[in-house]
Amino acid sequence: MRSLIPLIAGAALVATGAAQAAPREAPEAKLAKMIEGRVAGEPVDCINLRNVRSSRIIDDTAIVYDAGGTLYVNRPTAGRESLDQHDTLVTKTHSTQLCSIDVVQLYDTGSRMNSGTVFLGKFIPHKRVKTRQRD
Repeated sequence: MRSLIPLIAGAALVATGAAQAAPREAPEAKLAKMIEGRVAGEPVDCINLRNVRSSRIIDDTAIVYDAGGTLYVNRPTAGRESLDQHDTLVTKTHSTQLCSIDVVQLYDTGSRMNSGTVFLGKFIPHKRVKTRQRD
């Protein structure tokens, strides 16, 4: 039994070292990977909520709204440092659109407490580049 203890301790150290060695992807790099192969369009003030399939928070950087073929990147004008990928977005709108004048509350899913507020900026649409196939 004594011979197993060093093996277990050694395995735990290797696992801990591997977990610490894996670098966390920088937020800007994560965003760049999401919009890779897409072209940015002119910023818009509002997006139709009925077209939004999902949203994703990029820590301290942006909120990406997936509207089918278009990803809308919103870099909030204030409160950006509160963005955390593990939070839930709560938006109270008074129309069928989400606009740059809207305020979004962030809630920590673990504690179920408000973890911040962000003031949305303009939405930058990113559409896939259509490639032509040659015969």
